[in-house]
Amino acid sequence: MKAMTNELWLAVSLLLYFGGTLLFYYLMGNTGLCCWNVFATISANIEVLILVDAFGMEQTLGNIMFASTFLVTDIISEIYGKEKSNRTVNIGILASLMFILVSQLWLRYTPSVNDWAMPHIQAVFSNTPRLMFVSFLTYAICQRFDVWAYHKWWEFTDRKFHDHNKYLWLRNNGSTLISQLLNSFLFTFGAFAGIYGKETLLSVFLSSYLIFIVTSILDTPFIYLARKIKPRCEG
Repeated sequence: MKAMTNELWLAVSLLLYFGGTLLFYYLMGNTGLCCWNVFATISANIEVLILVDAFGMEQTLGNIMFASTFLVTDIISEIYGKEKSNRTVNIGILASLMFILVSQLWLRYTPSVNDWAMPHIQAVFSNTPRLMFVSFLTYAICQRFDVWAYHKWWEFTDRKFHDHNKYLWLRNNGSTLISQLLNSFLFTFGAFAGIYGKETLLSVFLSSYLIFIVTSILDTPFIYLARKIKPRCEG
């Protein structure tokens, strides 16, 4: 049996992550979205350490998982409002910060002679404080910006078209595409400047943003589905 390609695994990941976001929302409402946001934030911080080749580009994992956090804030903005969306972002920021602190604390311990895990933990986390810190700052800035931009687009469509519910696709993609451009720039140059040359940095930046453009467009049906879902916990 032929092994699945990275491209197929990325497609599976997209369906799993975006579908998982809706499942958490259906089962637990706003609380479920907050839970998914924490899970996705921590997972993306680990996934971003893995480099893969797919669609003719070398790219880090974590892009799709991180994109699901933008889906979360857009759903909460759409259904529960700006205040709760910002609260979810704050929870994600705190979770990301605690994960950085805890993962670095693991490395301070002296392992038992019978331990087998510590060398692998050290290999993953000992050289990544910069990546984690940049990821943390990028998340904090871009998620806050995304919530602000979402509601600015909503104000624009309200004034222009006098319909509060229409043009969901515009505020969803309008906010996310700008936020992801900011995210790609801040993370690429913050994490890898001085490590890679200018050409490589530009390539990573462009490939990352291209992926985010695709994920932003593909998350649109999921936010429309979310608006139709009635969470079990809310009757």
